[in-house]
Amino acid sequence: MTFQELQPKISAIVSDTVLVRDEKLLAICQLLNENIEYYNWVGFYFANHENKTLHLGPYVGAETDHTVIPFGKGICGQVAESNTNFVVPDVAAQDNYIACSFTVKSEIVVPLFVDGVNIGQIDIDSHVIDPFTEADERFLEFVNQEVAKLY
Repeated sequence: MTFQELQPKISAIVSDTVLVRDEKLLAICQLLNENIEYYNWVGFYFANHENKTLHLGPYVGAETDHTVIPFGKGICGQVAESNTNFVVPDVAAQDNYIACSFTVKSEIVVPLFVDGVNIGQIDIDSHVIDPFTEADERFLEFVNQEVAKLY
């Protein structure tokens, strides 16, 4: 399924009146994981600005020990500080990468803004080297714009 075909499905999940917020986030993770071949782990992390930590929210994929990540640590922690997208074509070449699994070859993290504040991010791991393009970035920015409506 193309990003264009997925966009209305994302919007439909966000506007669903039966599901609660975490169920909607999980449904988005499932939709992306099932429909984009190289999205092998899809999850949300949410910021605690007081403690300067990220906390794992709903996700789909292999279990992770990384349920709390300090700002600045790993790709997710860097995005919490930089407020910008971070695409890692090959995690083996990245100095500040927190290894989740030997199967993960690349990662993309896109911050989630609500009223101009970075409240978290969507994190995607892939088992393929260098699959992410600018189209992935724009699509995930759209996903986060929709998700922001839940906050």
